[in-house]
Formats: sequence, structure tokens, C-alpha cells
Amino acid sequence: MAPAAVRVLGADALAPYAADHHTPAAGHEDRGVVQAALAAFPPGADASAVSVWSYRGLVEASHAFLPGGPDRWPQPPDAAAGWVEADPWPKLAHRASQLAALALPGLSPALADALTTRTDDLARGFVRAVRRRDWLQAAGLGRWLARLPGVPPTLGLDAGLAFIGHMGGGDARVALHLVAARCFYGRGE
Repeated sequence: MAPAAVRVLGADALAPYAADHHTPAAGHEDRGVVQAALAAFPPGADASAVSVWSYRGLVEASHAFLPGGPDRWPQPPDAAAGWVEADPWPKLAHRASQLAALALPGLSPALADALTTRTDDLARGFVRAVRRRDWLQAAGLGRWLARLPGVPPTLGLDAGLAFIGHMGGGDARVALHLVAARCFYGRGE
């Protein structure tokens, strides 16, 4: 993997290690690439909230899933979460879908807790994305909804995720979100 690809994938670059019973794995070969990605592509002072959260998620995943201890990895940067409360639901849904890689078990608990207060809005965004045939956004939101409690049962999340897989599963990014929802949370089967 190239460092730029790791930075784009964010925490999902380390998802296979999370699937291995959520314990640090023998990822010595990946450690150097992740370290290079974190060193080469930190968010700038004017970076968007999504960019900062994505970087933070990769740092958290490095701490959680790769060997080496906290001294090998940078500390996660502060990431503002006021947007979760303040954004209208369409903008919230868009940002949350961009951060779907953070919906790995144990990552970004503060963000997950904040999103829990907006589950109905995320569900609204999920339905809107499906209706618009925006499979990537729908899959990302579905992945978050798979992680969060309090999803309205009337949403039909499992059937919705299966439909997204049927319609948009040819896109590798969509497939990644659907596999994560299924593997980590048992949703969409």
C-alpha cells in the first residue's frame, strides 16, 4: 500500500486488523506505510472537519490495531464535533457518510456518541441517499446506522443495505462499507 492510499482509506486501511478479534495484529509490514502516511499527510491548519476527523481516525486505528505502543504513533489531533449538533440533517448526513471509516468498533467513541443523538436524521439521510441513487453515501450512512443504537425499526436497515449492495455493490467503496456493516455489526445480511 502506498502512503497516499492509506491516507485516503483512513481507518479502513486497518480494518482487517479490527476484524481479527479486535486485538493488535502482527502488522509490522503495514506499520511503516501507516507511519509514512501520517507523517506525509497531516491535516493543515485550514483543513475541513472531515479531513481532521479522518486523520484522527487513522491515528486511533494505528494505536488500536498495530503493534508498537503509543510512542510510535502521533497523538490524535483535536477534532471539533460541534457540527454534529449544529448541521441541518442533509449536511450532517453528507459529513457522516464521508467519515464512515470511523464506524469501526471502538474508534471515535465521542463522535459515535454525538451521532447517536441524531440517529433519526442519519436515517432520513440514508433514505434520501437511496432515493437519489447515491449508493456511496447510502452505504456510508448505513454503516454508521449499523453501529449506532436506536435505529428506527421502520427504516428496514438490513433490507436497505442488501438493496444498496444489489444496486451499487460494484463500486469498491460501497462494497467496503457494506462488508464492514455485515462483519462488524451483523447488519445487511
